[in-house]
Amino acid sequence: PLLVAGPSRRRLQGRGVDRANRAGPMAGKRAYAGSGPRIGETGKFEGEFQVQKQAPYIEQRLKVWEKFVTAHKERIEKEPKKPIKIELPDGKVKDGKAFETTPMDIAQGISPKLAEAVIVAKVIYTEPVASLQQVVAADADDSDDEPADMSSVLWDATRPLEGSCRLELLKFDTPQGQDVFWHSSAHILGQAMEREFGCHLTIGPALDNGFYYDGFFGDRKLKEDDFSTIEKHAADICKENQPFERCVLTKDEALELFSGNPFKVQLITNKVPDGAMTSCYRCGNLIDLCRGPHLPTTGKAKAFAVTRNSAAYWLGDQNLDSLQRLYGIAFPSDKEMKEWRKIQEEAAKRDHRNIGKQQELFMFHPIYSPGSCFWFPMGTRINNRLVELVRQEYRLRGFLEVITPNMYNSALFKVSGHYQNYKDDMYSLNIEKEEWMLKPMNCPGHFVMFDARVRSYKELPLRYADFGVLHRNEASGALTGLTRVRRFQQDDAHLFVRPDQIKQEVLAGLDFLNYIYSLFGFDASFALSTRPKKALGTKEIWDNAEAQLKAALNESGKEWSLNPGDGAFYGPKIDIRLTDAMKRKHQCGTIQLDFNNPIRFNLQYRREGVDDEAAADEDKAEFQGAVEKDAKGEVIWREGKLKTGFERPVVIHRAILGSVERFMAILTEHFAGKWPFWLSPRQCLIVPVGEKAFGYAKWLERQLVIRGFYAESDLSSKTLPKKVREGQLAQWNYIAVVGEMEMTSFSVNLRVRDAEKPLGTFTVQDLLAKFSKEGLPCSQNLNEFEPFEGRMPAAAAAEPAPKPQICSAPPARPTLQKQGSMQQRKMASKQFADLSVDDDVEHFLEQHPYVKGFHPSQADVELFNQLCETGFPTTPNLRRWFEHMESFSPAERKAWR
Repeated sequence: PLLVAGPSRRRLQGRGVDRANRAGPMAGKRAYAGSGPRIGETGKFEGEFQVQKQAPYIEQRLKVWEKFVTAHKERIEKEPKKPIKIELPDGKVKDGKAFETTPMDIAQGISPKLAEAVIVAKVIYTEPVASLQQVVAADADDSDDEPADMSSVLWDATRPLEGSCRLELLKFDTPQGQDVFWHSSAHILGQAMEREFGCHLTIGPALDNGFYYDGFFGDRKLKEDDFSTIEKHAADICKENQPFERCVLTKDEALELFSGNPFKVQLITNKVPDGAMTSCYRCGNLIDLCRGPHLPTTGKAKAFAVTRNSAAYWLGDQNLDSLQRLYGIAFPSDKEMKEWRKIQEEAAKRDHRNIGKQQELFMFHPIYSPGSCFWFPMGTRINNRLVELVRQEYRLRGFLEVITPNMYNSALFKVSGHYQNYKDDMYSLNIEKEEWMLKPMNCPGHFVMFDARVRSYKELPLRYADFGVLHRNEASGALTGLTRVRRFQQDDAHLFVRPDQIKQEVLAGLDFLNYIYSLFGFDASFALSTRPKKALGTKEIWDNAEAQLKAALNESGKEWSLNPGDGAFYGPKIDIRLTDAMKRKHQCGTIQLDFNNPIRFNLQYRREGVDDEAAADEDKAEFQGAVEKDAKGEVIWREGKLKTGFERPVVIHRAILGSVERFMAILTEHFAGKWPFWLSPRQCLIVPVGEKAFGYAKWLERQLVIRGFYAESDLSSKTLPKKVREGQLAQWNYIAVVGEMEMTSFSVNLRVRDAEKPLGTFTVQDLLAKFSKEGLPCSQNLNEFEPFEGRMPAAAAAEPAPKPQICSAPPARPTLQKQGSMQQRKMASKQFADLSVDDDVEHFLEQHPYVKGFHPSQADVELFNQLCETGFPTTPNLRRWFEHMESFSPAERKAWR
């Protein structure tokens, strides 16, 4: 299958496989060998095909294989069996012989139990080994760059070592061990598919959690009824304990071997250069193009299941042949399979699409705008809260938020290179006979803004952040809830830095990432991906950048791993993967260094010590930079000159949430819809015991809402237990039960979600204090000063902020006696003589929020206006009432009846 060993294979997941292998000329080339079926001029299958068990091409392929594998073994046998040294992780050194001693021999020598558990070996050769450069992988992803250092490699446990090396034996509990296990399981699935249907296998990668295989079945459509039949074949293949056997072939030999499968022929024709070698593997009757490595035998897979099926297109192009895709999962034991099934059951309960519907968070419309989310009010609250969280941290961490256009002339993306590489994934429009495009990423716009004027070294680091709306043209079959959409937002940031600032900015970025992820209870793992074989820039620049990334990772105190050769072509990167509540891995955040775009956009800043005059005195010599042309021969990009006294910045691409939509899907399933208070769209449900408490419930709701909390009152005729139960099922964080006693004392009986017993009685003031404490988190206490030169402002010097006054009042308000204050006011002012409130209003307000009961009226307005003129009340209930009246705007008070 189309597989890649190691972390880079994960790029092939889902539609990534199709897009990565959509080689422009490849899809249109004819591909055939011999007189069998072929890929014709249209790029589609031509020839006869029928679904059948044990198709004739299988037997023919085995006969050709025997001829070639015999010759391969003879070549291996002739290799000199020189002594080699094999160093183990604990420092022990074993003796062996080249082309004879295998990693499995070493494992057997340590213990039979270890040998049984070994999946694959990781080998770092300490001397040159010719075979590392011998094979071109016909199954390789076009975008999959080989590491610059090829001495580190995953190696079949049963394949003889070829030189002195350091050896590590990997089990299923390692990421690379799982990768190889599911890689081999895809071969088992492919063999089962060939046995039952005689299909033409095409591509079959390992995934983060399982694998799949695509096959050409003609007009035959696979159904769930076929799963059990395929699983039975797979179980038989595993019981047969078939060994995986490797063979190296020439291009012509590979074409002869796969002459019965035009899809494999096309891969060989287009990916293997003339005169080059490629590799194949056999297990049972299946022979497949593959770089490997593989399990020792199929018997290692003790439990196997087909999980689902879907449609796919050859090379991801809907104009080419339609394929059938089967997904599967396999494990070394039945116990692990049972645990996996239990997790899947829980995952189904947590599916964000179901929870989104139950909690009315979001929806999609299959006709009007597929792949673009409609956010309901409750979902919008969560979405906004996530953005608010990151935006608050931006202010504290020195980021500058910008807003950029949604649509650009395609010339911009030709400069950035996105047009040449990702045009099919972008939406284009014809505007005044020119091609425009909806932006699929924010970085080109930020580069344009940086280049808007001359920049100085003093301005760096310059941190631009953007929550702009992005669009990507995803295939309709790939759309999956919030995890794969066409319209989305990212917490995108691009940092323009000097080379000497890389470490400090990366360290700050890691701190930012760790803080945000810790709020959600995620465990994060970090991996440094280094210089690939095809890389832009000098080795010196890469070495310096990688050294700074390593130093930042070490200083962060976090464990990290190395992915040699897996960096982007424009710079090394740190990949961050999250582990959620169900132990699933998610790629969200990233920190990437970019040397490429500063060159393409001719970004530069004035160096230290260079004044304006010196900078203006440019080198008059003619500059001949790189030029890029399109298919018509027209120049689409020309390298700009770096001015005298200037240097190019390094760009750090940084995301934490990544796609806000996808991150929300992950959070929904991580929390199972039980949102933490600060993020919850339903924070407090107020449940009155009876109708007498309805007014108090609405008043309390109002007090929470105006202070920024999400609250509602349930005034329905349902019973109290039913209201509480429904509130819990709706995932309200708190349920505040109020009756006559709570109404009298301005308190609530508070219950927390999922708790059997109430928390107890809280006054309204205590309730607000509790909710405020559980509100939006922040990495810094915003109510405290930061120290200046180790000193803090004296506490006594801090004056309380004056209360905002809605009405104008005299500078000094008269102090009135507590008892009989209303009577005294009526006697002192004619304005109070006709006031329509009772004389015992102070006593009345002990049990009511307003002067006429539980609803505001013009009586409150009259009294408030009079008190604004005569002085602030000193009696406790009137004072509380007056402060409450001040919280309303004049327009709100005017509307009261």
